[in-house]
Amino acid sequence: MPDPITIGVLGLVVLFALLLLRMPVGIAMILVGVGGTYALSLAVPFVRFVPYLRQFKSLLWENVANYDLSVVPLFVLMGYIAAEARLSSDLFKGLEALMTRIRGGVAMAAVAACGGFGAVCGSSLATAATMGKVALPELRALGYSSRLASGALAAGGTLGILIPPSVALVIYAIIVEGSILKMFQAAIVPGLLAVMGFIVVIAITVRVTPSSAPSPKPMEPKTRRTALRRLIPVIVIFGSIILGLGFGLFTPTPAASIGVFVITVYGLLLRWFTGEGLGLAGLLRAIRATAVTAGMIYLILFGAEVLKGFFTRTGLPQALSDWAATSGLDPMLVLILMLVIFVILGCFMESLAMILVVVPFFWPTLITLNGGDYATADTAAFGMDSDSLKIWFGILALIVVELGLITPPVGLNVFIIASLAKGTSMSTIFRGVLPFLGAEAVRVALILAIPGLTLMVPRLLGG
Repeated sequence: MPDPITIGVLGLVVLFALLLLRMPVGIAMILVGVGGTYALSLAVPFVRFVPYLRQFKSLLWENVANYDLSVVPLFVLMGYIAAEARLSSDLFKGLEALMTRIRGGVAMAAVAACGGFGAVCGSSLATAATMGKVALPELRALGYSSRLASGALAAGGTLGILIPPSVALVIYAIIVEGSILKMFQAAIVPGLLAVMGFIVVIAITVRVTPSSAPSPKPMEPKTRRTALRRLIPVIVIFGSIILGLGFGLFTPTPAASIGVFVITVYGLLLRWFTGEGLGLAGLLRAIRATAVTAGMIYLILFGAEVLKGFFTRTGLPQALSDWAATSGLDPMLVLILMLVIFVILGCFMESLAMILVVVPFFWPTLITLNGGDYATADTAAFGMDSDSLKIWFGILALIVVELGLITPPVGLNVFIIASLAKGTSMSTIFRGVLPFLGAEAVRVALILAIPGLTLMVPRLLGG
């Protein structure tokens, strides 16, 4: 009979095979976890299969009733209500009014709007879909090239996974037993760097290839005033959520609750006074969509717990940590190899699945390489304690995970934009995102070289 570690490796191979076959992530995790543990019970005397199954009756409830996870459906609901209340459209139109005099300004406004909408949505896929519907028709009508318009929106959609509040950040923090609030604080500077980097890419593109964007045209004064007036409450709502979280004025769950209430009230008032905004039908659509999305996320989280039980029994994560500690490889090289693996897996896997499957393997290895849970900045291999490493690695991991959303052959954001941009080929969109991938590579290099870019806000606000 094979040894436990071999069974663990085979389970990992089967899991990736099922994911490549597009089996739902949660179901694939449950099948591998249950099947792998059954195989272990046949090969290893001390592994009991029936007691393993009995824990499921409490395991599912523990996931659903977890207070920290209650923030996930609230942030999802906030994003759906914001979309139904047309806040995404108001955000884009207002930013367009500010930047319309710049060549490529509408595309820049679309990227900035993706960043702003990501702040209340927390999902890259939802950000790409919502802003694609809002901005793509406008960009095409103005004469932007399909390559620039689709590439900017596909890349801009990735901002939803990092800019706080982010569902992926919440899940990562729970996996590594870190502070959700500190992760949100740490993501602020890298998120702003991403927005600025994408805007710089657009500026360079329209300078090198003037035909990719039309000559700037001033907006009608009345239209501009209306757009700016509608932008103010959106900025106040979105900005208060980001700044409130960033400065620790409130914790994530109350912030999400308040955000849902405020956006709902604003959307209803907008509907009352202007005829646009959030109606009862839109509110019901948002609630139904939230139920579907939250159910999917909770199923994935339950599957991850089932899978974790299997891998823990195989001893595979510990074996990987021991190997890395005795391999003699430079810790920074190991970290870079981990990031490369994230990018490669991102070509085939959904981002949340990557975080749940891969982080439980990589994080114990990094802790071991750094000198253990009680390492100090003076003795640690990475020059920081375990709490700081937790934050730094999390931001790096999420940045490279978001690259998977726009890298071939899968690139889920690219598929979403392709479904909206009728007549635009996938190859055109992938060519359009290449310059933005370059900007992301620069951002990763900066954060690797200067960890303070992620750590300075949590340290400043943490005292």
